[in-house]
Amino acid sequence: MEQDLENEQAQLVRLYADVATVQVGDRMVECTIRGRLFRDDPPAVGDFVQIEQVGEGWAIKGILPRKSVLARRAAGPSHRKQVLIANIDQVIVVFSATLPALTLPTLDRFLVVVEANELLARIVINKMDLASRDAITALLQPYVDAGYPLHFTSAETGEGLDELRAGLAGKESVLVGPSGVGKSSLLNSLYPELNLDLKVGRLSDAYGKGRHTTVGGFLIRLPDGARVADTAGLREVGLWLVPPDELPYCFPEFEPYLGKCQFNNCAHLTEPGCAVRAALDMGEIYPSRYESYTKLRAEATESWPRW
Repeated sequence: MEQDLENEQAQLVRLYADVATVQVGDRMVECTIRGRLFRDDPPAVGDFVQIEQVGEGWAIKGILPRKSVLARRAAGPSHRKQVLIANIDQVIVVFSATLPALTLPTLDRFLVVVEANELLARIVINKMDLASRDAITALLQPYVDAGYPLHFTSAETGEGLDELRAGLAGKESVLVGPSGVGKSSLLNSLYPELNLDLKVGRLSDAYGKGRHTTVGGFLIRLPDGARVADTAGLREVGLWLVPPDELPYCFPEFEPYLGKCQFNNCAHLTEPGCAVRAALDMGEIYPSRYESYTKLRAEATESWPRW
């Protein structure tokens, strides 16, 4: 009976350090991860994997082909790839209206990482019970105009939860965002019937930054059969393998003007006849978004030789 698990589909649903939980049918199996097998590309939550019995326990022996990944440059000084989640349809980028403060350059960085991985993004602004809706709406107008679905929520009052729940239905989703924005609180409030019992962190009074409470990623099955994953709060979101010339395509509002510049290799920085900068001057591209583009372009240009 135990040996039959090796021939069944297994999906990695929880990851903590080098220990993984995989789901095989309705059964949860703890597995070790053999570092030598996955030194360059370790398993990630969402992966479909092959497992084998080793002594009295189980180990992951292979990763099946992925339909999609959300990957970033690993935290720290290295230029390694880190897959945060595999086999998903959309990314729910969660920020808070306040505590910690909403910072648009950081939001832009998250969205560019999502776009670079060719995934769909939804923006969720949580803790709306603590902020002025009019002020936050005005601040987020560039993203609405760029075509991003925008949700205002409060895990405390229930605001916006029905609309967000509808956006998750029938899809494989992952919640990402800085620590302290309330991702775990959102999941607890969205699906109380699942009894998730997720830890909810306290905000660090000293720095105004959230404490990490989700120590490893996990994936849960929703009542309609779809799945949603949570990830630990991210303090660093580095670009991974984004060629500088492809970065403009990570800004949806740039796309109508790409290919219309005077020069085919236009970087949309200082070149004459740039259609993107002309759109900026005409007010069709928001200055804050263009400023994020220039900063991320410099980062991608500096990193590309190392990649």
